[in-house]
Amino acid sequence: MCKSRRARVLGRRLDGHQGLRPRRVRGVTTTIVRCRDCGLIYSSPQPVPETLAQHYERPPENYWRDRQMQSSDAGGVPLGQFRAVWHGDRRPRAVDIGAGLGQTMDRLARAGFEVWGCEPSAQFRDRAIERGIRPERLQLATVEEAAYEPRSFDLVSFCAVLEHIADPARALERALPWLAPEGVMFIEVPSAGWLIGRLLNLAYRVQRLDYVTNLSPMHAPYHLYEFTIDAFQRHGRRAGYTVASARFLPCETFLPKPFEPTAQRLMATTGTGMQLQVWLARR
Repeated sequence: MCKSRRARVLGRRLDGHQGLRPRRVRGVTTTIVRCRDCGLIYSSPQPVPETLAQHYERPPENYWRDRQMQSSDAGGVPLGQFRAVWHGDRRPRAVDIGAGLGQTMDRLARAGFEVWGCEPSAQFRDRAIERGIRPERLQLATVEEAAYEPRSFDLVSFCAVLEHIADPARALERALPWLAPEGVMFIEVPSAGWLIGRLLNLAYRVQRLDYVTNLSPMHAPYHLYEFTIDAFQRHGRRAGYTVASARFLPCETFLPKPFEPTAQRLMATTGTGMQLQVWLARR
């Protein structure tokens, strides 16, 4: 994202769930680093699959949790924010990158959008079609392979997608020409400053361990990056977009329930939530 070669080692990450006692778990590790300039977190070396099918060509039940599978309105684009940053006067057109089971496409369609999408997993795409997504509107393709006319969309959505892509900068640059002149791009990604992750890393350091909880580059959900606003701002100066707005979402805490309300409030007021949402506009 930022092209910097200045990185600080944070620790090691196992190729499976490591818990609070990673020394008891057998496995292979990769090194997790943080860019000293923009704060982007990634692994070095970066493990990548031979094909995307190695990660995502699986039954949806083996990838998503039950509540994600059952929900017809799971996450997706915050429509109120879209109306605040888009000032068009027509029926908006949207494309959802990495459409998964089609919940975001369905939600946008119910909100009055004309909606298209692309999804690289045939099994995920098939399930989206079973749930009612029109097959001609959902390409079986990665963002690099997808074909859309330039300036076609008022909204391009990357919701929980960029952290899975080996080259997120290239993905953004590929999608940017699809934006209409007043179009905006919505992105939701894991935050590099998540409070609970930092507390877990502190727990490792107290044990004098060089492990970290950041990312999951070698096991589901295959997160390769954690992002900062600065990383998008730096990349935008090269790629031709600006960060129109950004916010952090507390999301899950994974703490005992009595501590959850306090942790949620703390993350909300300090900008240390799990997820980072950014809106990008063409310069």
